[in-house]
Amino acid sequence: LGPLLHPGQQTNAILLGECSDIRGHIRTLRSAGCVNPVIVLRDFRNAKDTSDLLNLGADDVIVSPIRGTEVLSRTNSIIRRHYGHAAESVIVGELTAYFDGRDPVVSGSRIKLSKREYSVFQHLALNSNKVISKDAIYDAIYGTSIDQPFDKVIDVYICKLRKKLASASDSGWQYIETVHGRGYKLSSPELPTEVV
Repeated sequence: LGPLLHPGQQTNAILLGECSDIRGHIRTLRSAGCVNPVIVLRDFRNAKDTSDLLNLGADDVIVSPIRGTEVLSRTNSIIRRHYGHAAESVIVGELTAYFDGRDPVVSGSRIKLSKREYSVFQHLALNSNKVISKDAIYDAIYGTSIDQPFDKVIDVYICKLRKKLASASDSGWQYIETVHGRGYKLSSPELPTEVV
């Protein structure tokens, strides 16, 4: 199971395969306060059983065979709706952030991000115009991983992202604002966020 989601953290989906007590697992997750997307993978179709699992708190029930890209797309869809985004992207000034794995576009140019840069960026984009603490970003990216780097690594990624965004932006805006004592915020100096 993935880590439990706390406010300001990245949403990690929990995939549950067929087991003898699938209902008990869903009940346990939800009663523990877990708000992560729960997706059940099955090898048979049963409308009543699917309905029961969804009513217990599963977000989706997928019947195999299924391709990994579809599982990923279904998961991304659940996650972005969790953050209030029905569309595939959000626009902040000259910046378009995609929630489907594509790198962002700034002033018409695609910005190539490393895997970790993208993880930090996506977390900020899902929470655009909201202040997110450095600790929440760190937990969202590294969670309970045993390979946790030093705590200044988020500052390093934020610095790299700012440089990439500012160099591609016609206005030179860095888009990631530091809110002293509280964290970071992805925002535009002039234009409100709009969903497309």
